[in-house]
Amino acid sequence: MRPRIAMPADTLTEATNIINERNADFTPRMAVNAVLKSGGLPVILPNSAPENVADYLDSFDGVLFLGGFDVDPTFYNEEPDMNLGQTYIPRDEFEIELVKQAVAAGKSIFGICRGMQIINVALGGTLYQDLSEDPTAKLKHAQTAPGNLPTHHVTVEKNSRLYKIMGERPYVNSRHHEAVKLVAPSLNVVARSDDQVVEAVESKANNQILAVQWHPENIYKHAVAMQDLFRDFIQRSGAAALAKTAAPQLKVVK
Repeated sequence: MRPRIAMPADTLTEATNIINERNADFTPRMAVNAVLKSGGLPVILPNSAPENVADYLDSFDGVLFLGGFDVDPTFYNEEPDMNLGQTYIPRDEFEIELVKQAVAAGKSIFGICRGMQIINVALGGTLYQDLSEDPTAKLKHAQTAPGNLPTHHVTVEKNSRLYKIMGERPYVNSRHHEAVKLVAPSLNVVARSDDQVVEAVESKANNQILAVQWHPENIYKHAVAMQDLFRDFIQRSGAAALAKTAAPQLKVVK
């Protein structure tokens, strides 16, 4: 069986000419295709109440957290900055709980853009609500070039899992205005742009979490290393599921 990959849905807060409904759940097709091409089986999770997370855990082997609206700053004890973009608290609540329970259950995790940010917040980190707050940020992180083209380089730490996948100097696309500020205690920063903005994080203790600030789902067709990120995630998810299945089961003595 292919590893089952949970993909929490984004939300269309306004009605469209296709779905005449507010707050409709949707998942980007490019991300679905990237998971399928890399050997995973997407399992779309609709936006739901946090108390439902536990009932979802047995339905997947890994979780892919995708892009979307800004993370509401109240989740890291800040008030909204004037440059904060649109937020959607119900999605934040669901995904923060999903991060926490997925980590506790040993599920493999991959984060993309907002996905990296929500992982960091869920595990105790903070964000720059806008890169104007970061005194070192100088590069254009919200590119105006087509999204399937790279626009700036990042430098990867040589002792990281990301380095084994992509090498030291990948060329990435960029579409964000928020960024990791204080990194969560259980995470390491493993890549930065030339202006020192955080571009990737990994778990300190194991290979459970890898998250990037760019959008490999938009560029994987044109860059093998970008699809390798998805392949690595699918392999991690499959290995974690196999290890759980192979673990000896404790017998209850009555």
